[in-house]
Amino acid sequence: MKTAKKKIGILTGGGDCPGLNPAIRGCVYAAEKFGYQCVGLQDGWKGLVNGVTMPLDRETVEYAIMKGGTMLGTSRTNPFKEEANVRKCLANFKKLGLHALVAMGGEDTLGVATRLYGEHKLNVVGVPKTMDNDLSATDYTFGFDTSVTKAMEAAEALMDTGRSHRRVMVMEVMGRHAGWVALFTGIASAADYVCLPERKINTIELIAKIKASYARKRFALVVTSEAAVLPAEKADATKHELDQFGHHILKDRGMGERIADFIEKNTGFETRSAVIGHMQRGGAPTLFDRILGTRVGIKAAELVRDRDFGKMSALVGNKIVGVPLADATGELKTVSKEWFDMMEVLF
Repeated sequence: MKTAKKKIGILTGGGDCPGLNPAIRGCVYAAEKFGYQCVGLQDGWKGLVNGVTMPLDRETVEYAIMKGGTMLGTSRTNPFKEEANVRKCLANFKKLGLHALVAMGGEDTLGVATRLYGEHKLNVVGVPKTMDNDLSATDYTFGFDTSVTKAMEAAEALMDTGRSHRRVMVMEVMGRHAGWVALFTGIASAADYVCLPERKINTIELIAKIKASYARKRFALVVTSEAAVLPAEKADATKHELDQFGHHILKDRGMGERIADFIEKNTGFETRSAVIGHMQRGGAPTLFDRILGTRVGIKAAELVRDRDFGKMSALVGNKIVGVPLADATGELKTVSKEWFDMMEVLF
């Protein structure tokens, strides 16, 4: 009589980004090689709360490496918002016969995984995913390279129309708490100024830079993170709806539009804004994200095999290693002084 294979559950939570499907594929391929069976939990933590699954095997994920989004679906469900949902997660873990759970996500998704491991001793490992690249303990997260590549191409297109119409162009990119996307986009597209959430915008410097750039070439490009702050504005934290993790849902008039209005008012230059928005999240992953997603997915299966739970696959240098989940979720990785020093040279 054959012994039933141990089962690994895989879920993807939070915002989607390119690289998730390669990570799922890498984990499934490695898990099957190690003798495990995989099952997908649909729509993030909601799938474990409700026990909703889909089959995962090599045939299912064979061509997933080239696909954007997540084949498992995702949500911003936080089981710890209600104690009853935590109990459902624990009960469904047993009901589904799971030996281990691989949680792929950013700070919120992995924060839930950290608590389930620490408070309930669940066999959990993590895979870091965020296009914001703001997770500690890993040098890069998949999704970041693809999102910045798309933003860079959009910025170059904006410069074409700005140059043609003698306009100042402002492009808003994603980045709720960290400015990595805006910074790398600005550097790679030769922007004239970059606005990051880590520092309030120096409006005097901004206007001086735009005037100088416009005088020299009759157009200018500003790249801003969605969460940058204009000191001239009064912050109103009550105007944003909150998600289940307590983050503002940024649906209101965007920072790019507000910066464009500020520039036009203070320079007299015709100024336009554009928001790349969720286009940054979709589409085929770049080569870098396909390979990184595959590598961290395989490492997750290795961590399960080695019973090294409570760990996350991380890129450190050029190696994929297991690091404690708590290290990854304890503090966000934000733009540091060395990068600000580089900005002084470039912008």
